Amino acid sequence: MVFFKYSVWTLAVATGLWMLSVSFPNEASALLVVLFASAIALGIFRHYTPEKEFITTLFLAALVIRLVFGMFIYVFDLRDFFGADALTFHNHGSVIRDYWLGLVPETDVYYQWATGTNRPGWGMNYLVGAIYLVTDKNMLAAQSFCAVIGAATAPMVYFCSKKIFSNMAVSRTSALTVAFFPAMVIWSCQLLKDGLVIFLLVVSITMVLQLQERLDYPAIAILILSLFGILTIRFYIFYMVAVAVAGSFVIGLSHGASSIFRRAVVLVVLGLGLTYMGVIRNASTDIEKYTDLEKLQIARSDLSKRAESGFNEEGDVSTAEGALTTIPLGFAYLMFAPFPWQISSVRQAITVPEVFLWWAMIPFMISGIVYAVRHRLRSTFPILFFSAVLTLAYSVFQGNVGTAYRQRTQIQVFLFIFIAVGWELWKEKREDKRTERILKQKQFSDRLATGRQQQV
Repeated sequence: MVFFKYSVWTLAVATGLWMLSVSFPNEASALLVVLFASAIALGIFRHYTPEKEFITTLFLAALVIRLVFGMFIYVFDLRDFFGADALTFHNHGSVIRDYWLGLVPETDVYYQWATGTNRPGWGMNYLVGAIYLVTDKNMLAAQSFCAVIGAATAPMVYFCSKKIFSNMAVSRTSALTVAFFPAMVIWSCQLLKDGLVIFLLVVSITMVLQLQERLDYPAIAILILSLFGILTIRFYIFYMVAVAVAGSFVIGLSHGASSIFRRAVVLVVLGLGLTYMGVIRNASTDIEKYTDLEKLQIARSDLSKRAESGFNEEGDVSTAEGALTTIPLGFAYLMFAPFPWQISSVRQAITVPEVFLWWAMIPFMISGIVYAVRHRLRSTFPILFFSAVLTLAYSVFQGNVGTAYRQRTQIQVFLFIFIAVGWELWKEKREDKRTERILKQKQFSDRLATGRQQQV
């Protein structure tokens, strides 16, 4: 462990020097963003855990691998290959920054497009604009900030799983998986919203678990801000999380009077906070607009037919019956694709090792979910409900392998917790069998020795 810790610190310093050499002097602010954001994250994490050394090393290791891969994409200009959305967020954030500095008028068409709150992902545009206000239009700085958030997800998963199962081994295993699983690294090391959404999801669920234990107003505030952040980045996920959160407080961990009162207070404050932010006012419009099956069918069909990795092009989700019939095939692609025998591009080919690794984890995931349902259903309800609803939604409306692979990470981040549980259960069973075998051998040896003594 000591060797690993010092190796991580050495790699962190080397990565920082590499960033400085690539970006100096015009874009050196990227390193300052990393140092500042990392210091805040580590300060918070270390304050809430006795395992300060493990959490620090975990965060730094996760950060280094994301910064290195992000720098590789940045230096060789591979954004079109790995995540072309980064250029869109860069352009939108740039025009918002220019408006704040008085360089473009409010009537500018591109500015109005970038700030339109009726479009998905508008919160990401404002975040990039805020970063650029400090660092100038430094794409590496915004990308590096996303890498810090992606790395911070691993410690958050540690805290989340520890609250649920109170098991150090499960917490460590799930956190390590999130820190180094390839898909988690790829989508959180670039200027993309995926890493931010995943982080906010874990923060939201962790705050829910905290509030189930006791009334904590800072936790309520963090939960409200996290939910609002999800709404501004990927709005449809917000409604799924909101229902899971509300359901978890309705069910609760206890039926005592104080517990019921605490949950009622949390729901009232949560509702008032989201109402103040305008969430409730826009909810009916969003739900009506984005639950129109005919419109969703048009969007799904367009993506499926135009994309190189489209699937089930003939699927029709414009009716409830049609949507239900697409679930089995959609679920298969969402959870298991890309399939090695369908590889048709380099982009898909590089995911094959990860796909095999993911498939190998499935039995442990099933075992962990079964255990959670039997022994931790109340505490795992928000995770199980959200994961199930999002899985069904993506199974119906996804028609592209690449998009399914990318958005699967929003579900995987919680499934890794159950995988860790299944892994620990498997190790315990293996150890029990080993202990039983040793005991039987000892008993056989004792009987053999006793028989020899009787003969003598």
